[in-house]
Amino acid sequence: MSVATSVCAPLPVLGGDVIVPLADGREVPYAALDYAASAPALQRVWDDVAAYAPYYGSVHRGAGYLSQLSTELFEKARRTVAGFLGCREDDQVVFTRSTTDSLNLLAAALPEGCQVFVFETEHHAALLPWRHARVSCLPAPRGPREAVALLERALADRDPHGPALVCVTGASNVTGELWPVAELAAAAHAHGARIVLDAAQLAPHHPVSVRDLDVDWVAFSGHKLYAPFGSGVLAGRADWLRDAEPYLAGGGASRSVVRRPDGGVEVAWHEGAARHEAGSPNVIGAHAIASACQALTEAGFENLVARERHLIDRVRAGLADVPGVRFLSLFGADAPRVGVLSFVVDGWDSADFATALSTGYGIGVRAGLFCAHPLVRTLLGGDPAAEGDCETPGDLNAVRVSFGAGTPDEHVDRFVRAVRELVATPCGQRTADGRRVPATAG
Repeated sequence: MSVATSVCAPLPVLGGDVIVPLADGREVPYAALDYAASAPALQRVWDDVAAYAPYYGSVHRGAGYLSQLSTELFEKARRTVAGFLGCREDDQVVFTRSTTDSLNLLAAALPEGCQVFVFETEHHAALLPWRHARVSCLPAPRGPREAVALLERALADRDPHGPALVCVTGASNVTGELWPVAELAAAAHAHGARIVLDAAQLAPHHPVSVRDLDVDWVAFSGHKLYAPFGSGVLAGRADWLRDAEPYLAGGGASRSVVRRPDGGVEVAWHEGAARHEAGSPNVIGAHAIASACQALTEAGFENLVARERHLIDRVRAGLADVPGVRFLSLFGADAPRVGVLSFVVDGWDSADFATALSTGYGIGVRAGLFCAHPLVRTLLGGDPAAEGDCETPGDLNAVRVSFGAGTPDEHVDRFVRAVRELVATPCGQRTADGRRVPATAG
């Protein structure tokens, strides 16, 4: 049996029948290969959301049937997510807007004097929220063992009596490489620190267990997990969240509010997840995340991982002999990874190359620094401390192709064919804004 027929079929997603125009006037089916930014919603998720929509009602506030139904759906989603993440019995699941929102929530709940350890290789959602804490930014490691060693050395030099938090990704949004999360968690705990896992790129591709990895918190986004925009999760230990001021002040977070004699108000806040879920919650977003968790679990991560490896191998084998194409990597070409690959092409500005893939072939990828500026600069041989932005041209940015459970082989094959053709005929046409597109595309 061939490799192509030994892996599971892609899961049905929205957008598979979208037709897009090309620069030469033709139209083709769109090939969505930017999953690392936002994955298309699973058809199963969309159907579940549509089935619930007529029954939409207020959550935690109404005695009517629809409100009761919505409340049960919302809390059932919390239980589903807890099961999907392998949470411990006393862990909390807080619904947020995104991974960024989740990590900013945790940053707002840090105990006084907390020191945060984070690698410069992190996505900005994990690199930037800690501005009110003491931050130690560790250099980019060149292998999993070095990552653990760097963290151990940094933790050994900290004040052992103060609180500390390590923030680390599970899979790089630039290289796709898997990080040694369990080993980093063991190192953190050995030195009296806690650890939060940014699972935005890991959870859609691999199983994530809070208990098995022994992390204290995990954060991820719905829009990378095949659910619509606007929902996220922070799950893990309750104590820091319980002791912190509510992330947002308002209804839902408050248990009791009374007027004081001096004209002010006295507030008693909830101690559970509701403490940080003020306002009317995004019940549809929570329901969508839970639906995606169920769909991925039922599909089987063993099958999904096998299919993704098949697609990764297809890309790498198809471009192995193409001159001037260089994939970016911290841990080496053979390091385990999810379906995220970034590369540069000699003689091409990365933004131009991504535009050529779109206008000439109907392929959507990403170009730039991928909200991980220090990491991309390091991988490209630049200075991670240098100033600049994601529009920096030429050799200071890259192209990223990413895929997942909904990607058909044809999209990957079209991408490989397009890269080969563009590299073979680099001299294309210039558009009005100065970008280069292919003169012809097949």
